[in-house]
Amino acid sequence: MTTNVLVLCTHNSARSILGEVMLNHWARRLGRDVRAFSAGSAPGGRVNPAALAVLDGAGVDTSGLRSKAWDEFLGAGSPQMRIVITVCDSAAAEPCPFWPGAPVQAHWAYPDPSNAAQSDRKSAFELTRQAIGYRMLQLLALPLEDLNDTELRAALSQIARN
Repeated sequence: MTTNVLVLCTHNSARSILGEVMLNHWARRLGRDVRAFSAGSAPGGRVNPAALAVLDGAGVDTSGLRSKAWDEFLGAGSPQMRIVITVCDSAAAEPCPFWPGAPVQAHWAYPDPSNAAQSDRKSAFELTRQAIGYRMLQLLALPLEDLNDTELRAALSQIARN
């Protein structure tokens, strides 16, 4: 059974997109039955071009990406999430909707690379992509199908501390 993961950030333009793409990339490469999605509480309407640039530079597929609202994942016919991860502090502080199936929730904080000085922005996006990708690899190393919610919550918290 596919493990669905929703990565949330306020605008769904950079960090959550990086999380979605890197988790899907590594899951495909490792042959894991995991599918990532991303969304925002107040989507910006576009994917940050700097996020696309670092993903393209890493040879990661970016086709079909778009900024979307978390409401898309609440209706009938939406994939049932096992895990919901917030990647920005503002999204973590917002009241999340009730997710069908009561997925395990975690917070993995990353500074907004868009706030880096213009001269450092490309590096900030690349470092964020690498950091998120590393945590996604740690998530994929877990025996997701064997963990109960309490064990999974603890494992995701441990990943956040690494």
